[in-house]
Amino acid sequence: MTTLSEQAQRNLQQWLNDTTIDEQTKQELQSLDGQVSELEDRFYRDLEFGTGGLRGVIGAGSNRMNSYTVGRATQGLAEYILSVHNGEGKPSVVIAHDSRHFSPEFSLEAALVLAGNGIVAKLFPSLRSTPELSFAVRNLKATGGIVITASHNPPEYNGYKVYNNNGGQLVPDEAEQVIAKIRDIDSFASIKRISREEAEQQGLLVWLGNDEDEAFLDAVTSISVNRELLAGDAGQNLNIIYTPLHGTGNRPVKEGLKRLGFTNVTIVEQQQEPDGNFSTVKSPNPEEREAFTLAIELGEKIGADILIGTDPDSDRMGAVVKDPSGKYFVLTGNQSGAIMIHYYLSQLQEQGKLPSNGAVVKTIVTSEMGAAIAEYYHATVYNTLTGFKYIGEKMDQFEASGEHTFLFGYEESYGYLAGNYARDKDAVVAALLISEAAAYYKQQGKTLYDVLQELYDQFGFFLEGLESRTLKGKDGVAQIQGIMENWRTNSPSEIGGVQVSEALDYSKGLNGLPKENVLKFMLADGSWFCLRPSGTEPKIKVYFAVRGDSASDSEARLNNLKQAVMSRVDG
Repeated sequence: MTTLSEQAQRNLQQWLNDTTIDEQTKQELQSLDGQVSELEDRFYRDLEFGTGGLRGVIGAGSNRMNSYTVGRATQGLAEYILSVHNGEGKPSVVIAHDSRHFSPEFSLEAALVLAGNGIVAKLFPSLRSTPELSFAVRNLKATGGIVITASHNPPEYNGYKVYNNNGGQLVPDEAEQVIAKIRDIDSFASIKRISREEAEQQGLLVWLGNDEDEAFLDAVTSISVNRELLAGDAGQNLNIIYTPLHGTGNRPVKEGLKRLGFTNVTIVEQQQEPDGNFSTVKSPNPEEREAFTLAIELGEKIGADILIGTDPDSDRMGAVVKDPSGKYFVLTGNQSGAIMIHYYLSQLQEQGKLPSNGAVVKTIVTSEMGAAIAEYYHATVYNTLTGFKYIGEKMDQFEASGEHTFLFGYEESYGYLAGNYARDKDAVVAALLISEAAAYYKQQGKTLYDVLQELYDQFGFFLEGLESRTLKGKDGVAQIQGIMENWRTNSPSEIGGVQVSEALDYSKGLNGLPKENVLKFMLADGSWFCLRPSGTEPKIKVYFAVRGDSASDSEARLNNLKQAVMSRVDG
C-alpha cells in the first residue's frame, strides 16, 4: 500500500483538525507521516463493538483505544441509557477496571462523560474483577456497568465492556442501539464531560469500596456445597498454588479460599502484583500452559495438589492437576467444566438440594461431555452462541419465567459461573469450586485427574481441540471474511474421510439464536468442527470435538479431523 484509503485519510484529517484533540496526540500522529500501513490500520475504521464492547491496541487513532474513543463510546452509551431509562431518580452506572495500561484513566474518563450527561457514575477506586462489576450492577440496582479490560489479550491492548441493568454484557439488540448512538457522534466536541471536582460536588461521581467487596465475597462463598468438610481437615490438607497473572484476582481469590477453610495456599510471588506489561508471561491467558510455567516450577518444589490461575480481569480460570506419574496435567476448559458440573450437581443431589427444574447452559462450541453429565443428574441443557452474555440472557429468562433454576454455565474458553449472583463468568467462584472438588476427592484418595478418567469411563471419551490463525489489520479482516465465505459457499460433503451429515450456518439465525457469523459442521461419526471469527482479537478460531471408544481412539480421530480441516483453512 503506497497511499491511504479515502476512509483512513478522512478520519486522519478529522483528528488533526479537531480542536478538542490535544497537541500531544496530534504530534504522535504527525510523527507517523509516511508510515502508510500504520496510519491505515489506525484510521481505516472506527474501533467497533465486538463480542463484549470495544477492544483494541492502545494509541492515537479512530481504530485504537484512547481517551477519545472511550469518550465517544461513553457518550453514545449515555444517550442510550437516557433514552431507555424510565425508573425513578437519576440513572447510574457502575465502573471497574483491571491492571492494564491506562485502565484507571479510561475508567475515570467514562465516569466524567456519564456525569456530564447527568448519569451517576459509581466508580471503584482501584482494580476490581469483571465478575464483581457484574455483581455490583445487580446489587446496587444500577442502570448499567462498564469494565475497562482487554481480558487475556496481549499487553498492548485495552478494552471497554458494557453491561445492562441485569449485570450481563449487552446482547445484540441492546448493543446495536448503543452503536447507532455512537455513530451519530460526528465530532469529539459533542461529548459532554465535566471535571472530577464538579462531578463529585454534584453527587454524579460516587466512589465505591469495601462494602461492595464484602457483599461480593459473601455471594461467591455461598456457592460452596461442603463448608463443614472444608472447615475440618479437608481444607487444610489441600496444597494449593494460585497465580493471578498480574491481574485483579489476587485479593478475592485468596480471601475466598481463606473463608472456605483453605489455609495451605501459596501465591506465585512474581505474578501477584498488578503489572500492565504482564512481564513474566508471553500472554496472561490461563488457557495457555506457558502461563503456568512459574506455578508448575513452584508446584514441583512444594508438592502442590492443584495449581490455579486467573486472567487479568479474573473472569477466566485455568487449573493444573497431577497425573498418576506425578507430573502436572493442564486441564482444558471443557475438562474443568465437566469436573465442576459433576461435583456440584452430585453434591446437591446427595444433600437433597438438587432442584427438579435445574438447568445447565453452555455454548455451541463447548464439549458435549458436560451436557451428558448434566442430563445424568436430570438437568435440562441449553446451548447458546459463544459469549457469556448469551448465558446471562438465559439466566434472566429463567428468573423471569420460573421455568428453570440456573445451576451452572460455562464456555470451553475457561469461563464458568455457578449460582445466580452475577451474569458473567467468574474465575473467583470457579477457583473456589474446583478447589473444593479437589479437597473432597482427596479425602477419598483421588486426584481430579482420577475423577476425569472415571467420567470418561462413564460418559465416553470426549476430546476437543482449538486451532486459531491471527490475521492482523485491514488485510487480515478481509482474509478472515474470505475463509468464512469459502466454507459457506463450498460446504464439504466429507472431511478426513468422514461424511458431513449437517452444515449449520448460524448467520441465518438457527434454533431461535441471534444471527452470528459462525459455521458448524456435524459429522456422521458424532464429531464436529466449527469456524468462528473472534469478536475480540484479529483471529479466526476453529473448534474441534470428537467422541471415541478410548483415549487413544479419540486422539487419533481428533488429529485426523484437525489435519483435514486446517489444511483447507490454510490453503
